Amino acid sequence: MAAAAPPPPPTGAPITLPESDPSGNTLFTRIRLATVYDVPHIHKLIHEMAVFERLAHLCEATPESLANTLFPPNPPPPFTSFTVFLLELSYTPFPPTPQNEQFNPILKSIHLELPIEDPEREAFRSKAIDVNVLGNDVIVGGFVLFFPNYSTFLAKPGLYIEDIFVRECYRRKGLGKILLSAVVSQAAKMGYGRVEWVVLDWNVNAITFYEQMGAKILPEWRICRLTGDALQAYAHTNT
Repeated sequence: MAAAAPPPPPTGAPITLPESDPSGNTLFTRIRLATVYDVPHIHKLIHEMAVFERLAHLCEATPESLANTLFPPNPPPPFTSFTVFLLELSYTPFPPTPQNEQFNPILKSIHLELPIEDPEREAFRSKAIDVNVLGNDVIVGGFVLFFPNYSTFLAKPGLYIEDIFVRECYRRKGLGKILLSAVVSQAAKMGYGRVEWVVLDWNVNAITFYEQMGAKILPEWRICRLTGDALQAYAHTNT
C-alpha cells in the first residue's frame, strides 16, 4: 500500500447499524489512511486478491512482514512512500471527521436496491481507532496500495498503484471507482504528472472499467521483473 499515519479520532455520538431501511438501502463509504492496526485485514484482502487473480501460489506476505514494511517505526509522511487507503462501509452515516493536514477521509454514499449479504462480515469488522464512535458494524470492503514514482518524460513525480481490490460481494456497486478516484484525486491535488497501474489481460471487466475511468491501456509496453533467485544472483555483483 510507512506512509499511512493514523488520523485523529472523529467526534460524535455512538451509532449502530440498522438491520434494514424500509425506504431503501443507502451504503455509506469512507476512504481513510490505513494504520498498523489494519494489517490483519490488509493481509486477508491481499490473500483474497491473490486467489481471485489465480496467483495464490506466489503470495508470500504475512501479517508480520506487512507490518514491518508498510508501518515501520518513525514512518515517512503519507504519499511519500507506501500508502494504503482502506474502504470502509456502513449502513449508518459516518460522523464528520476533523480536519487533518495529512489526509481528510473521503465520505460518500451509494443507493442499493437491497442490502448486501456479506458472508465474511465478522472477519472484516473495521479496526478503526474511532470504532467506539462508529459502532461495531463498520466493515472493510477493499483497499488500494500505492507509492510515488517518477516520469522522466514529464519531469514530474507520479503515483503507482501496486494493488486495488474490492471484496467479491461488494463489486459492481461503484466502490472500485470510489477507491481509484481517491488515489487519482490525490495525485492531481499534488500536481503529479500521472497515475499508473497494471491489469491482467484476461480481466476484461477490469479493463473495461479502467477505460471508462479514462485510463489508456498500453499494449506495446511489457512488464520486466527480476525476483527470487534471479534477483539474488546480483547481490554481490559490485562487491
